[in-house]
Order: sequence, then C-alpha cells, then structure tokens
Amino acid sequence: MLGFDETAFRTQTASAVALRPQIEELVDQLLAQGIDNVLLVGAGGTYSQMWPYELFARERSTLPVRAAIAAELVVAGDALLGERTAAVFTSVTGTTEDVVRAIEYVKQFGATTISFTGQAGSPIATGVDHALVSEPKTWPFDMQLLLLIGRLLERRGEFDGYTSLADELVNLPDALVAAAEQAEPQAAAFAEAHKDTDYYFLIGGGPLWSFTYLYSMCILEEMQWLRTTRVHSAEFFHGSLELLEEDTSVIIFQGEDRTRPLTDRAEAFAKRISKDVSVFDTRDYALEGFSPENRALIAPIVLDTVMGRVSKHLERVREHSLDLRRYYRVMDY
Repeated sequence: MLGFDETAFRTQTASAVALRPQIEELVDQLLAQGIDNVLLVGAGGTYSQMWPYELFARERSTLPVRAAIAAELVVAGDALLGERTAAVFTSVTGTTEDVVRAIEYVKQFGATTISFTGQAGSPIATGVDHALVSEPKTWPFDMQLLLLIGRLLERRGEFDGYTSLADELVNLPDALVAAAEQAEPQAAAFAEAHKDTDYYFLIGGGPLWSFTYLYSMCILEEMQWLRTTRVHSAEFFHGSLELLEEDTSVIIFQGEDRTRPLTDRAEAFAKRISKDVSVFDTRDYALEGFSPENRALIAPIVLDTVMGRVSKHLERVREHSLDLRRYYRVMDY
C-alpha cells in the first residue's frame, strides 16, 4: 500500500489499546476523588475528535461531558471548571501551544488533568497530573477516549457494553489493516478521478460528524490547500444544500449508528443533483472481531484509516506533500 508502514501502524494502534489497564485504574481513581464532570479539550483535529465521546456520553449518561476548544476555553472559561473536573487533553506531538495553555489554565481551578500523547517528555505529558503515553505518532486518539468515557459510564451504571467493547478492541490492528488493504483500490481510483478537483462538499452525521469536520479542515484544507464545505447530515437541508450543482464533488461518510438515516436522506438528495458523489461507508468493511453495536462505536477509527489511503493517493496525484504548510507552525500568529 502506498506510503503505509504496516508494522508502525499495528504497533501504534496496539499501544493505544494496551492502555486499557491504566485507563481503568485512572477512572476508578477519578471517581474515588468525586469527579462529577469531564471536559474534553483539544485544538483543530484533536478538538473535533472529542465530539463522538461527548455525544456518546450525552446519549447514555447524566454525567456532564463536553468538548471545548482549547484557545476559547482559556479566554471564555467554563462554569463546570473546578476541583471535581477531569480535563482531558490530546496531542500527537505533545507541543500544541493552545493545548499547553489550556492545561495551565484549568489547573488554576483545581481540575485534575489527563493527557494522551505519544511523547513522554513533551509539555503536554509533563504538564498534567496523569499522562498516558502510547507509541510516538499514534493517531487517532479514539481508542483511548472510548476506553476512558466507556469506563466512566460503566462505573456509573450507564453503559453495560464496556467490557465487550474493551475486549474487542484487541482486534483493532488486524481489522484496520484489512480495511486499509480493501480501501486501497477505491482510494487510488478516487484520487485519479479527482486530481484536478479544487472544491469538495463533505457530509456526515452522528459520531462521524467529527471526522467529516476533521477531514475537511485538517486534511483537504490544511494538507492539500483545497476549498471545502462541510455540513452535518441533520443540518444539510437547512442551507448548505443550495451549494450543490451537477459537477459538485460530494464526499459522504456513513456509519452504523442510529443516526444513519439522517445521512441516508442527505445522500439520496445529493445523488439527485450531483453526478460526483462518493460514499465511504463502514458497512463495506468486514471488521472481524467486532459485534454490531461496537462496529458503530469504532466507525470514526475505521474511516480515519480508510481516508488515510485516500489522502496518500491525493498527495501522489496532486504532487502536494501532506506535510507542506504555508502558515501553520511556519509563521507567528
């Protein structure tokens, strides 16, 4: 597979799943402390990656769990912040400046700080109360967040599927490598067909709204300098649909949770207008070792792997490195 280091991928994914005992011990400690609210704090992709777990908790629990943009949190605050807050941060490099500042900010309120990163000596690892470190460059952080929020809700009697989910996550490296292999031909074909496309319209909903936002902003815009529109499938019919034309390149992310009909509805309409609609659906992948209810929960991880294949082929056909930036971490701002 183009630009795919299977050994590193397996090692990184497994290292995140292997944090289960540490996460479970930490959750037990948090509850013993009397933690009664959780802030999931990130910036850019790590912020949007928090959304499925805010949604996961909101659907099942009365525990206040909400995502926060690191920079906004520092200037606007949050009424939940206090000694009973668990504030969770993620960063691949461990150096994201907005996140570092947010850690310093929440500690002023006595919040218990937790980070997930692949860099043990980084500011985001050393600046928190509890750093859970995986292999360097481990991405995404969904595995750790699923375990953390799932365990919290299980201990509160609000999620009886935790053990099943946590047990099945050991199958993730194999399932994701198989998904990547299966996606490779579709990814190559998509890239070839869209070599000169300069505008994309992305649709997703439920736990996949997070990935829709992330792929639009952090990959197509940041890494490929392409223009995009992104819209939640539940909001599609309230404005953004007016942008569709016959030649609009539409990307639809489809999962297996109960919000699927919302994306079905948007897909059906998009196909009535545009002749260029590409659907990436987790139902298309075997995901051996995962039960139906847990397939729905790992959908963002699956699509991250699948679209990683698309990204590498876009990089190839467009001759535009995914590492190239004009402004981000290049200029002061």
